This record gives sequence, C-alpha cells and structure tokens, in this order.
Amino acid sequence: MLKEFKEFLIKGNMIDMAVGIIIGAAFGTVVKSLVNDIIMPPIGLAMGGVDFTNLFINLGEGSYDTLKAAQDAGAATINYGSFLNNCITLLIVGFAVFMLVKSVQKMQKKAEEAPAEDPKPSAEVQLLTEIRDSLKK
Repeated sequence: MLKEFKEFLIKGNMIDMAVGIIIGAAFGTVVKSLVNDIIMPPIGLAMGGVDFTNLFINLGEGSYDTLKAAQDAGAATINYGSFLNNCITLLIVGFAVFMLVKSVQKMQKKAEEAPAEDPKPSAEVQLLTEIRDSLKK
C-alpha cells in the first residue's frame, strides 16, 4: 500500500495539481487585496465614505461604531460588508478562471486542428518498396 501511495504522489497529475493549488491560493490572496485595498475604497468613497468592512448588523444589545469593537465586545453580528467584499472577490476569481479555461480550450482546439504529418514508413516498408521498384525495372 505504501508503494502505491508513493506512485500516486509521484505521478505528474498530482504534482500539477499541487502546483495549481499553491498558485491558486496565492492568486486568491492577491485578488482579496485587490478588492479590499483597491476596488472597495473608491466605491465606498463614491457612496458617501462608507467603509464596507464596517457594515454590520448588531444582533445583540448595545451600539458599536466599528465591527472590531462589536467583535471585541463579543456581540453577535451579521457582517454583510465583509460578505459583499467576498462576493466581489468571487466574481473576480471566477472571471479570471473562466478566461484561463477559455484560453486553454482555444489552445487545445488549435492543437487538434493542426494537420498531423504523415508518418514515415518503417524500414521494412521502405525496403519492400525498393525491392518492388527494382523488380518493376
């Protein structure tokens, strides 16, 4: 069983998948930063200075100015601002993956459409062809 597991880990597909997961995690981090640090601040400014990370509904008693203050006090909250940020992140990542898959499919289609070269005859076939041609003469 250990041998089978080792063969499974060494296969190219497993390594490709691991690389894809690592790059995907890094890409997700970059997109999350893009949304939180680049996209949402101007949108919040255009909406009257709203900080989306501090949009929440307090389910308990008391009033809190920021989400962090509510969380530090242990209040139950619905964090719909964070949810909006995550939805935008999902849209960006989904679109990027869509474009990647679309380009890969396009490359695969071009590779399939490329005409295959006629395989050269084997040495035996070449020899038989020469014998046939010499017998014709």
